[in-house]
Amino acid sequence: MSDVARLAGVATSTVSRALTVPGRVNEETRRRVAAAAEQLGYIPNAAARSLRAGKSTNIMATLPGPSTIFGVAQIIPAVVQSLSATLSEHGFDLLFCNRNSPAAERHILGQAFGGSVRGVVVFGAAALPSYGRRSLTDADVPVVSLLIDRSTAGIPSIITNDRGAMRDAMLHLIALGHRTFLYVAGPAGSYHEAERFSGLLDALATAGLPERAVTRHGGRLGFHDGLRAGVEAAQSYLAMKRRPTAIVCCADDGAISFIGTVRSHGVAVPGDVSVLGFDGAAVGAFCDPPLTTLAQPTRDLGSRAAEVMLQLLEDAAAAPPLKTTLSSPLLLRASTGAPRSAPGKPA
Repeated sequence: MSDVARLAGVATSTVSRALTVPGRVNEETRRRVAAAAEQLGYIPNAAARSLRAGKSTNIMATLPGPSTIFGVAQIIPAVVQSLSATLSEHGFDLLFCNRNSPAAERHILGQAFGGSVRGVVVFGAAALPSYGRRSLTDADVPVVSLLIDRSTAGIPSIITNDRGAMRDAMLHLIALGHRTFLYVAGPAGSYHEAERFSGLLDALATAGLPERAVTRHGGRLGFHDGLRAGVEAAQSYLAMKRRPTAIVCCADDGAISFIGTVRSHGVAVPGDVSVLGFDGAAVGAFCDPPLTTLAQPTRDLGSRAAEVMLQLLEDAAAAPPLKTTLSSPLLLRASTGAPRSAPGKPA
C-alpha cells in the first residue's frame, strides 16, 4: 500500500480509503490511486481489511440446490455475475452456498449468526434458509430476495414481471390467430410456475377464451430437468389426435428440446406449431428456428439486488423499496407465427 501511495503521490491512509470506501475521496484522487494500484498489481488483503474494520466484507448468495446449473438457460449464473461485479466494485466479496442438504442450511445460518458474512442474498427456493427453530430472518444481517417476491414478509425483493410478461406474450399469440395451446409446466409449487401460468390464464380471460383452450403438461420435474420436460411434452404432443397450434413453455429449456424433438418427426415450426419460451437463454437465438422467448433482465436483476444490499449495509435503518419489479421483454423470433391450419386440426 505504501508503494501505491508513493506512486500516486498521496498518503497511505488515502490509498486505504480510496480502495475500500471510494466515496470518501474525490474522484480524481480515487482514479489516481486506482491507476497506481493497477500499475503495481496491488491487491488489497480482504481478510486483513476485515480484521481492521472489525466487520466482514463477505456477502453470501444462497443458491437453490440441487445444482447451480439450470440447463441451457443458466439464468442464475448470469444474475450472479452481475451481482458479484457490483458488490466487488464496492469492496465486498461474494460467497456461495448451495442449499442441497441440512448441513448446508446449518452452514448458512452459522455464517450469518457468527458474523462471517455481512448480508445474504437468497436466490429462488420457496422457503428461507432455516435449521431447527432458527431462520435466516433471526440473524442480525440484511437479507435480499432475488427472483422470488418476499416483500410481504418485509424482505426487499428483486423480481421480474413473470405474470404480466406471460400475459402479454399469450395475447400476441392469440392476435396471430392461435386458439389452442399446450402449456409445458414448471415444477409444481414453484413461484415462477404459478406466476407464469396465471399470466397465461389472464390472457385467455382477456381474449374471451375458455380455460379448456389450454392443455397443461408436466409439473413433476424441476427446472434443472427442463430439457427432459420438453422432450416428454413433445412426445405427448405427437400422440395427440387434435394437436394445439401453439406451445407455451414455462422455461426455455423445455421449448428448445420440444422443437428439436418434434422437428425430427417432420413437424414444421412454426408452420404446424408455434413455440414460445421464457427466460431469454442465449442459446435460443441459435436454435433452428430461433426461439421466441421472454428475456429475463439478468444484468439488472443482479445489479439492483447488490444496490439494495449496499444501501442496507450503509444504513441499517434504510428503507429501500420492498419490491422492485423488472420487465421481461418479448423477443420475437422465427419459432412463432400465424397458425397454418385451423385451430385444433391435426398437424
